Amino acid sequence: MDIKGKTLDELNALSEQIRERILEVVSKNGGHLSSTLGATDLIIGMHYVFNSKKDPFIFDVSHQSYAHKLLTDRWEEFETLRQLNGISGYTKPSESEDDYFVSGHSSTSISLAVGAAKAIRLKGEEGERVPIAFIGDGSMSAGMVYEALNELGEREYPLIIVLNDNEMSIAKPIGAISRMLSQAMASSFYQKMKKRVEDSLADYKGASYLAKKFDESLRIITPGIMFEEMGLEYIGPIDGHNIESIIETLELAKSMKKPVVIHAQTLKGKGYEYSEGHLEHWHGVSAFDLETGKTIKKGGRKSATQIYSDKLLEVARADDKVVGVTAAMPSGTGLSPLLEEFPDRFWDVAIAEQHAVTSMGSLAKEGFKPFCTIYSTFLQRGYDQVIHDVCLMNLPVTFAIDRAGIVGEDGETHQGVFDLSYLRIIPNMTLFAPRDEVSLQQAIEFAKDFPTPSAFRYPRGAFIDAGEFPAEEFQLGKSQMLRDASSEILFIGYGNSVGRAIETAKLMDIDVAILDLRFLKPLDSIKLTKLSQQYKKWFVFSDSSKSGGVGSAILEFLNESNISNVQVVSFEYGDEFITHGKTKDVESSLELLPQQLKERVLREI
Repeated sequence: MDIKGKTLDELNALSEQIRERILEVVSKNGGHLSSTLGATDLIIGMHYVFNSKKDPFIFDVSHQSYAHKLLTDRWEEFETLRQLNGISGYTKPSESEDDYFVSGHSSTSISLAVGAAKAIRLKGEEGERVPIAFIGDGSMSAGMVYEALNELGEREYPLIIVLNDNEMSIAKPIGAISRMLSQAMASSFYQKMKKRVEDSLADYKGASYLAKKFDESLRIITPGIMFEEMGLEYIGPIDGHNIESIIETLELAKSMKKPVVIHAQTLKGKGYEYSEGHLEHWHGVSAFDLETGKTIKKGGRKSATQIYSDKLLEVARADDKVVGVTAAMPSGTGLSPLLEEFPDRFWDVAIAEQHAVTSMGSLAKEGFKPFCTIYSTFLQRGYDQVIHDVCLMNLPVTFAIDRAGIVGEDGETHQGVFDLSYLRIIPNMTLFAPRDEVSLQQAIEFAKDFPTPSAFRYPRGAFIDAGEFPAEEFQLGKSQMLRDASSEILFIGYGNSVGRAIETAKLMDIDVAILDLRFLKPLDSIKLTKLSQQYKKWFVFSDSSKSGGVGSAILEFLNESNISNVQVVSFEYGDEFITHGKTKDVESSLELLPQQLKERVLREI
C-alpha cells in the first residue's frame, strides 16, 4: 500500500481502518491486541517516511507488527492470521520481503539493527538505507538491549530506534516543564540551533564546555539523559498517536545521520474501549465478542497452569522457604496470585530470564526452595545460567516449564520443543514430568523437597489424560506401569503424551502395554531392563524433539545395557521448526492425532 502521497486526514482515516481490521480478525482468531493497536500510528509514520523494501524494519518481538502486515500487501490474507498455512502473528521473511527478520522473542531488535547498520556501511549504502528498530518499553528490561546500545554509542552507526513507551516504565516525564522541553527538543529548530551553537563555539576554549553543560542541564530533567550518556541522540517524548508529529520527528531523525532514539508515548489498546490502558488481559487474547469485549469461552477441564498455580500457592502457604520467580509472565505462568499474597517471596523480574535463573541460585544456596517458572521457549534464553549458576553448584532450584510441547498459534518461535534435549545433557539435572492433574500436584510436592537441580514440564491447556489411571507418588528414577499386555508392544509415554499413548491404545485392535516413564533423567533402568524381556516393540510418545529427546535417551540406555532385541520407534517431533496454527491442526499435520498414530503403529508391526 503506497501511503506516501496521502494527506494527513487520509492517514488518520487509514489508521482507523487498520484498527478496525485488526479488531475484526483478532476477535475471531485470537492474537496480540493491545500492543498492536497502540503501535498503529507509529507504524503508519514509519511507512510514510521510510521504505520497508530497502530500509530494514526490525520489530522487537514483532507481536505489535499487525499494522505493518496490513500495509504490505496482506490486507485480505490477514484473515488467516495465526491459522495453519496462514500468515504468522510475527514478522517472517518467507511470508513477505517487507519482513526483515523472524522475531518472536524480545529485546533482539537493536542488536539486529546494529548488525544491519554495519552491513550497510560495509556495502557503501549509507545515505541510501537506514535500519529502524521498533521496540517496546517492556523489552528494555532485558540486558541484550544494553549490550547493543553500548556498542552503538561507541560506533555511532546511523540508525533509528523507535521506543514505543505504552506504560511509561522507562522514565515518567516530570510535570509541565519536562513536557515543554521535550516538545522543544523534538523540533527541527532545536536540533539546528544546537548544531549551529556547537559549530560556532568549536574553536573557543571553554565555550564548548559551557554549551555542553547548558544542554545537559536541560536534559537532566528529561527521560533522555540515559540515552544521551550512552552517546545516542534522544528525541521525545512525543505523542505516539499524532501522525503529523510522528512523521516530522522521523524525518528529522532520518536527516541527522546518527543513532537516534525517538521516545513515543502510546496508549495500549488505542481505539478499542475495552482494551485501552494497562490491562494485561488484552495483551494476548483468544476469540472474543467485539460488542461486549467478553471472551468466547470454551468448556473444558482446568488448565495445567491453573493446577500448578493452585498447588504452588498451597505449598507456599505451608512452607515459608518456598520462593519463586517469573520473567514478565505472572499471569501466563499462574504466579500472579503468589506475587499478590507473598510479594516478598515471589518476584516478576521482567524480561530477564538470565537474571531470574541466577538470582534463584543464590536463594537456593541460602537455604530456600526456588521455583523458577518460565515457558519452555523462554527458558532457552537463560540456558547458560542453568548450567553455570545452578547445575555446576548442584543447587536445588526447580524449573517449572510451562507451555511444553506444541503451543499452537504462536508458531516456530514459541513451540516448547527443545527443553528436554537441552536440559538432559547437563550434569546434576533431574528431569521428570506429570501426566495429569494429580501427578502435577505430586510433582510439585516432590520438587519442593528435592535436594539438587530439577525440572518438570507441563502443557499449555489441559492434560490429555484426565486421570484414568491412579497416579503414584513420585520416587526418584521410578516409572509407573499403567497396563500390562499379552502382545510384544509397549507404549512408553512421557508427561502429557502419556495421555496420547492411552488414547492411541484405545483405538488399537491389539492389546498393548502402557508405561508412564515419569523420569527421563535418571531413567528407570531396572524396569526398562525387565520390560525388554517381554516387549520387543517400543513406541515412544513425547511432546519433544526427537533429537536428544526421550527416544534418544532410551536408545542410549539399551545400547549401554547391551540390549539388542528391542525395536524403538519414536513419535517425537522431527528435525524441523514447527509452524503455527490451532494445536489440533498442527498435530494433524505432524500425524500426531490418535487415529494417525494408530496407523503409524500398524505400519511398524
